[in-house]
Amino acid sequence: MKAVDTNVLARFLVDDPDDAEAARQRQVALRVFSQPVFVPLTVLLEFSWLIQGFYKFPRPTVAAILGTLLGLEHVLIEHRGDVAGALELFKEHTLDFADALHLTRSSQMQALLTFDKQFAKRVARARKLASVVAVELLDGR
Repeated sequence: MKAVDTNVLARFLVDDPDDAEAARQRQVALRVFSQPVFVPLTVLLEFSWLIQGFYKFPRPTVAAILGTLLGLEHVLIEHRGDVAGALELFKEHTLDFADALHLTRSSQMQALLTFDKQFAKRVARARKLASVVAVELLDGR
C-alpha cells in the first residue's frame, strides 16, 4: 500500500477545471485512488485547511468532502475513528475541523490545555451535546 500527500488527495477530491495542470494531475490521482491507499492524519489536516482556506469551500461542502473520503472502504485513514468523531463535531458545532480533531485525538487525556479563550468557549458549548475531553483555559500571565 502507498501513502498519498495533500496534493494527490486534493487532486482526487477537488475538480479544478480552470487549472490545466490540476486537470492533468486529477487523472493521475483518480488512478492512484482506484487502488488501496493510506492517508496520514497530517495530510488530512492540511487538506482540510486547503479546502477551507484556498478553495474557500463552505462548512457543509467541507463536511461532505471529508465524509466522502471516510466512506471509501479502500482508503486507509490514519485514526479513522477519531477523524469520524472530529467530522461529527465539525458538522454539529462551531468548531473548526482542526480543533475537533485535537479534541478527538486527546479524548483519553484528563484535559486539553489552551490559551485560546474562543476555543474554550466553543468546546464548552460542544461538551453539552457531545462527549469530548475537557479543555482547560490557561492564564497567560
